[in-house]
Amino acid sequence: MTADFHLYLDSADLGELRACLPHPVVHGVTTNPTLLRRAGVSRAELPTLLRECLALGARQVQAQVQAADTEGMLDDARRLLAGFDPGQLVVKIPATRDGLRAGAQLSAGGHPVTYTAVYAPEQAHFAAMLGAAYAAPYLGRLEDSGIDGLGLIARMQALVAQTGAPTRLLVASVRSREAYLALLVLGVGAITIPPRLFPALLDHAATVEAERAFLADAQAMA
Repeated sequence: MTADFHLYLDSADLGELRACLPHPVVHGVTTNPTLLRRAGVSRAELPTLLRECLALGARQVQAQVQAADTEGMLDDARRLLAGFDPGQLVVKIPATRDGLRAGAQLSAGGHPVTYTAVYAPEQAHFAAMLGAAYAAPYLGRLEDSGIDGLGLIARMQALVAQTGAPTRLLVASVRSREAYLALLVLGVGAITIPPRLFPALLDHAATVEAERAFLADAQAMA
């Protein structure tokens, strides 16, 4: 893991997030309309949720536009960005034809962008060409469709690296510790995980048992 690796928590449930945050290994929180609906968060409540995440220690939060055309995406992005300091909020935009147009304008204006729902290597390459902060492929969903998800993400990583752009792959739909570790081996720059996976990465039984033994010995010392 490089020093500038970004670990995100993928959730809109404040209860789940509070169980993990604040913690220094976590860079931020990612959301999307599906997560918001699942957590019962309305569009009007979204800014409050994002500010709560920042108050919990997230350095960045990510929220997605809810329009399909370029101008609608830009209008949504402006509303999302209002009230946040520069760089605090990353605008998520699907990697469609209109999405690439909207994202390019936002990036040119200095706003960080994540192109999401990235399923093809050229989409990741376009994201890097257009100065995106992140391009987000979905590992689990790729594998569900019968694709070699890790192999495809490795191709995306190679193409992004060739551009020399600072764009990071932000891999989502990560369902296990083994998948997380495999992505680190590929050298991806960011991963977003569900909060339920956080304990599997942080709370190792052997370490907890060793700590227990050390503390017992410390208490027994004269």
